[in-house]
Amino acid sequence: MRALVYRNARLVLDRTYPMPALVDGEALIRVTHAGICNTDLEIVRGYMGFQGVLGHEFVGVVEEIYGDVAQERYGHLVGKRVVGEINAACYRPDCWYCQRGAPTHCPHRTTLGIVNRDGAFADHLMLPVENVHPVPDNVSDEEAVFVEPLAANFEILEQVHVKPTDSVVVLGDGKMGQLAAQVMGLVSCEVMMVGKYSEKLILAEKRGVHTYLLDDAERFVLEIGRRVDLVIECSGSAQGLEMALRLVRARGTLILKSTVSEKSLLYLAPIVIDEIRVQGSRCGPFAPALKALSQKLVDVRPLISSCYKLDEGLTAYKHTLQKGVVKLPVQV
Repeated sequence: MRALVYRNARLVLDRTYPMPALVDGEALIRVTHAGICNTDLEIVRGYMGFQGVLGHEFVGVVEEIYGDVAQERYGHLVGKRVVGEINAACYRPDCWYCQRGAPTHCPHRTTLGIVNRDGAFADHLMLPVENVHPVPDNVSDEEAVFVEPLAANFEILEQVHVKPTDSVVVLGDGKMGQLAAQVMGLVSCEVMMVGKYSEKLILAEKRGVHTYLLDDAERFVLEIGRRVDLVIECSGSAQGLEMALRLVRARGTLILKSTVSEKSLLYLAPIVIDEIRVQGSRCGPFAPALKALSQKLVDVRPLISSCYKLDEGLTAYKHTLQKGVVKLPVQV
């Protein structure tokens, strides 16, 4: 099959890549669309030391389900359009995390296109059947590509109590920041965005978000006359946390979304002095993400910069690096 593969410090399009190994309890999925994520870019820069097929944001069609028990429980998914949660836990009886309802932190897990499991930039992939979610008919393939990162932003609402009276700054104007701003808007709180690119900030402004260029971040604090209750750090930069600390109020909350390969030294005293809560945040619940897209509560269509074929995967990757690009679905 065709696959976009990162190996030996090179990203290549392999047209003779082997089909994924068949495993009981897993579904063979024919990928129709996959999305290039900032994590994919960071992997090429050395993040996680991953070698293999990239990609973890996808939509596809279930072709087969392996294992008698899995077929009996999930056979109805064959032929259905689906998206999938990316972490495949071990569920062993001796696994502390799996047995306590935290499978996404299982130390033995594989993660689609990130840790020990080939990803979605290929004709086919394999995932455990319990990770698979049907896509509503009124959600297009291009929209469904956003389910995984959108779910990651609904995770924020699982982790912290966001009130309509809260003031929120989203730091970063890329895909994750744009989705974070829309999810926070569902809470009806005051949402602001600080970002690098005016053309991306305009997308948020159309959703009623007050925006500021990063160069004006200090002026932003002066303008609103205070620091804010909650900062969601989606900058994709090792320096993002330092900037976030300058924007959040004492006893406020920082949500960290960026995963970057670059390492940095950070002066942590402000976290202690201001008693700031810092919350790491990554994968989240798919059900509210699918519901929000189906009910048109979240609009991801303006975030699509362009669409490429898998055969143009290397070109799509290079395009993603350009200024102003938000999201590039790849049609498989």
